[in-house]
Amino acid sequence: MMGAIVLLHRWLGIAFCLLFAMWFASGMVMHFVSFPSLTEAERIAGLAPVDRARVAVAVAGAVSASGVTDATRVRLVERSDGPVAIVSGPARMRAVRATDGQDASVRSPEVALTIARGHARQRGLDAAHAAVVALADHDQWSVPNGFDRHRPLFRVALGDAAGTEVYVSSLTGEVVLDTTRSERGWNLVGSVLHWIYPTVLRSHWQLWDRVVWTLSLLALIAAVLGAVLGIVRVKMQGSRLSSPFRGWHALHHIIGLVATVFVLTWIFSGWLSMDHGRLFSRGQLTTAEAGVVYAAPDWRTALPLDQNPISPEAREVEWFAFGGDLYRRERRGVDRQVVVRPDGAESPDLGAQEVASVATRLASGCGLPSVVADHDDYPAQSTVPGTPVYRSRCGDVWLDVDGADGSVLQRLDGSRRAYRWFYTALHTLDFPVLMAHPRLRDVVIVGLCALGLVFSVTGIVIGWRRLRSTFAV
Repeated sequence: MMGAIVLLHRWLGIAFCLLFAMWFASGMVMHFVSFPSLTEAERIAGLAPVDRARVAVAVAGAVSASGVTDATRVRLVERSDGPVAIVSGPARMRAVRATDGQDASVRSPEVALTIARGHARQRGLDAAHAAVVALADHDQWSVPNGFDRHRPLFRVALGDAAGTEVYVSSLTGEVVLDTTRSERGWNLVGSVLHWIYPTVLRSHWQLWDRVVWTLSLLALIAAVLGAVLGIVRVKMQGSRLSSPFRGWHALHHIIGLVATVFVLTWIFSGWLSMDHGRLFSRGQLTTAEAGVVYAAPDWRTALPLDQNPISPEAREVEWFAFGGDLYRRERRGVDRQVVVRPDGAESPDLGAQEVASVATRLASGCGLPSVVADHDDYPAQSTVPGTPVYRSRCGDVWLDVDGADGSVLQRLDGSRRAYRWFYTALHTLDFPVLMAHPRLRDVVIVGLCALGLVFSVTGIVIGWRRLRSTFAV
């Protein structure tokens, strides 16, 4: 039995030692440089105030013109070619012009370039030398599934000193992503390596999911076998522990013993990052629950703009369904908004009673929602800084609702709460005590990943020597 474990660990270790080293090294990079995205602050900053005088199509008319029969949200934004209403439903999204209700998708590179320049100008970026460089469904930075509704994407290089590139949705004409030269460079040795994210693989989500899940599981098996051997091979010399090995083998054994808990929990939690509903729930509303929260409203009930005029400060106006009622909100800045209720009353966000009313229609036993605190054991943040996230506890199910727009950020049943600790906490070390001391967390993460990297390097050396001796001519 022990001989089989030795052989299996040896050859799995040889097969995966480089992968282990890559994961630890790239993990350190990822801690400081995240995958490129358009942050909410950047998105809002890139929007011009809505030209109220040119909005001629009522909300109900925009929904009708879009053909999205189950629409739950309509956003009004100002593009460089005029105001556009973006109508969204559970499965479809369409953009129509707010001036005449005609299709507002972007087919021309010239229009995409104008939109990108307008976005850059609002953010104070230099776009004097901007040019469209590609129209494609996927590239290295646009492979996440969240962009599926927007494909194909126009990629526009701004030609500025930072090497900024922005991506314009061909469906809505919105800027949905930006990257800089620095982000792209660091991510090639960070997220792309860590997630095994080459475009050719990641653009096929199911294949990528199966490949990475399988590789992670085999790596976990290799680590578990190594931990078993490491513990079994420990010898006692008087009152201290020692290794029976010499040289690189001894170094690998000793560092492995020191790092066993971290390596096992990190590899295990990394494997769980690919769970996607295999062992744990996904944290999403069921179809029936979503039908209650986001029930398609009667768009004809939307308050006319002549009764509730749009503020000249509004950079985005959104009508959204929540519990069957229709609300309107104006984004006036990244941290400033106004919510207009069905009766015309205004406030900065939804209230706890409104959230409670919808939650009690989903499940019984829901108490009055509480506000999720900073550094909560189960964190959740609003898209609008400073806006409360309400947590309704309905028996075993907790619902976190964004007070900004009624979105359910997460559905936490017992399985999902366990996943939060088995995956997120173990893999990113976002334990509340460490989140309260970010510098300490940085040191702990870098130190442990560096220890794991050194451990992996010893495995690489041992594996290389084994291969040379095995296949020597």
